[in-house]
Amino acid sequence: MEFWEIYDQFYGKVRKFILALVKDEWVADDLIQETFLRIQGNLKNLKDPSKLSSWIFRIAHNLCQDHFRQLKKSRKEERIDQEGMEDFKEALIQKGPSIDKELEQRQMGECVQNQINLLPESLRTVVVLFDIMEFSHQEIADILGITIKNVKVRLHRARKKLKVILEEKCTFERDERNVLVCTPVSNAEMTDPDYSPDRRPSCKKGTCS
Repeated sequence: MEFWEIYDQFYGKVRKFILALVKDEWVADDLIQETFLRIQGNLKNLKDPSKLSSWIFRIAHNLCQDHFRQLKKSRKEERIDQEGMEDFKEALIQKGPSIDKELEQRQMGECVQNQINLLPESLRTVVVLFDIMEFSHQEIADILGITIKNVKVRLHRARKKLKVILEEKCTFERDERNVLVCTPVSNAEMTDPDYSPDRRPSCKKGTCS
């Protein structure tokens, strides 16, 4: 396949993937450009054409990793303490329909996707690849250079942490498309000493009760 055919076929997917990770259009545009420059410069070295997709997204992922490392060095005061994220509580109070099953659905509301950004980068990446980009476990393993078992472990850990975040920050409902969406919990609610997740208002069609 020629480079410009690859560009036309993969540009949209690469942009979606990178933007989901870096959450900054200016940065994403630079990383996208660099991704395709590297694809163009190294295409002749691709030995197995059947691995083209995984190879492309591995380049994109590695560039995102480089970006995050540089960001930590140059902006330490804004660095997210990922070790602190690892200390989040493990237990989740189960109530209503299983959120595990909801999170496994391939469509997510915008609010849910925003909460994914609170995950540590390594866990956020597997969620983006699996739930948003819809890659298989094998494809994700090829992209990240890890085993399928490790992919599944990261997904499991990511879902546990994401459930805690969603339970703390969101109320849930389904929109008219039957897509799981959430409404952010206000700061006032979070700081209210009498606040409890069980007392959250029920919001539908822009009204709360």
